[in-house]
Amino acid sequence: MNSLRLHSAFGLLLRPAAAAPVGVSTAVHGLRAFSATTSSQSAEAVPSPVPKPKTWIPNPTPFVPNVQTFLTLIGRDLKSHASKFPSWDSLFSLSSEQLRELGVEPPRSRRYLLRWRDKFARGEYGIGGDLKYVKGGKAILKLVEKVKSPELRLRYVVNVPEGKEVEDLPLSQQVRAKGFKVRGVDKITGPYVLPLKGGRAAVLKVTEGMWEDKRGHKVDGGERRRAEVRFKRGVAERKARREAQGLY
Repeated sequence: MNSLRLHSAFGLLLRPAAAAPVGVSTAVHGLRAFSATTSSQSAEAVPSPVPKPKTWIPNPTPFVPNVQTFLTLIGRDLKSHASKFPSWDSLFSLSSEQLRELGVEPPRSRRYLLRWRDKFARGEYGIGGDLKYVKGGKAILKLVEKVKSPELRLRYVVNVPEGKEVEDLPLSQQVRAKGFKVRGVDKITGPYVLPLKGGRAAVLKVTEGMWEDKRGHKVDGGERRRAEVRFKRGVAERKARREAQGLY
């Protein structure tokens, strides 16, 4: 009996390993090939990084020739940060994070500056931003009157170089100045306009906050705290009435 058991054990040890079924082997090779193909396709499908578009830097204008003037015009005391910008290009290229590192605080001031940067780059200026003849932060405005017919007179305001008259400019340069009107006989009106002696002329000077977007006034603590503030006020008013009535 023992010899039969030993014979069976040796037979199992000496038996050759069974070959894997044909279907299983084919499936394994197919899976490996699919994995290799998928990996190569994935590597090919990964797009190359797209370069970031360059920041558009607008050119200075005669009315806004430098950083100091720009920050003065948009107000909110941003002109105090003028020394932090070494050039015009840096003013229009620094990111919000870089502005924070420079110390432009609070965050709403950075957002305000970035918003005005974008507006200026799109050509959306405040009053006087499109004027061509500016010297020392001052632009001269003069009245032009053209008689079309005995019943029709056309009057408008143009910007002229200092010391010049409208007649000294060719017709192509007698462009109407935006944002200004003529009232009465010869009075030029508009934001921050100062009349000159003799009438029919005025001057516009760069003034702090000329382009400033005024912030709204919070009513009862603003939208987030309005319900709480009004509730507490109501409680205090009811308590005061009861105290006046002797109920407390």
